[in-house]
Amino acid sequence: MILDDFLVRAALAGVGVALAAAPLGCFVVWRRMAFFGDATAHAAILGVALSLVLSTSIFAGVLVVSLLMALIVSLLNGKGYAMDTLLGVMAHSALAFGLVAVSFVSGIRIDLMAYLFGDILAVGKVDLAIIWGGAALVVALMGWRWSRLLTSTLNTDLAHASGIDPRREQLILTLSLAVVVAVALKVVGVLLIAALLLIPAAAARPFSRTPEAMALLAAAIGTASTLGGLQAAYWFDTPTGPTIVSLAATLFALSSLAAHLRLKASRALASAGGRH
Repeated sequence: MILDDFLVRAALAGVGVALAAAPLGCFVVWRRMAFFGDATAHAAILGVALSLVLSTSIFAGVLVVSLLMALIVSLLNGKGYAMDTLLGVMAHSALAFGLVAVSFVSGIRIDLMAYLFGDILAVGKVDLAIIWGGAALVVALMGWRWSRLLTSTLNTDLAHASGIDPRREQLILTLSLAVVVAVALKVVGVLLIAALLLIPAAAARPFSRTPEAMALLAAAIGTASTLGGLQAAYWFDTPTGPTIVSLAATLFALSSLAAHLRLKASRALASAGGRH
């Protein structure tokens, strides 16, 4: 069986996460929700600790805690706290409580680094099914709500006039984000999930004329980063999760440079045309 090869399973897991993270990452960039993604990811460690204490599925524990985090932040938004302050308090509190709770778990050998930075090479067939199931759910949800999410992102007044509830669309986004955090835990770990959401979308932005094009290009960049990072980690014997994110960051730098050079060239052409 081809899935018996751990590198094939790792590649499929990485591609699944990249495809789920791409459209969601675009909305994270458009809505400036970067810190929210980080906060939800940090809460995942608390989910890991609770799963170990209760002897339940790690995925289930992380998903439940991430969903609770998303719901609490959505409910408290606009209740007198600045959003960045609220997210900062909750993110670091959840991470701290999670790390403390893990230290109390006795009789279980815990590789904390695998949860913090991912362990994509240890992905099994069950993990693969969970990752692709979660990715399919997120992609389907984004596709179903795409126009409503776009409208509420661009203009809340226009959304209200169109009969769209922006708070409901915000909740759908946050719940989708929780699912992506849960499925990405094994691939890049809690400290790098936000990077995999943000960087491909940010790299795609300068070259996208439409929101749909940006989502597709972000998916391509995320997939290339995952497969290229996996291969580079295999060649150079480096940590796989950080290598994937490092390659994504390199592609973002190249994208930014190319966009700057293109803008400079267009200005030079406009200036030359003006002189004639």
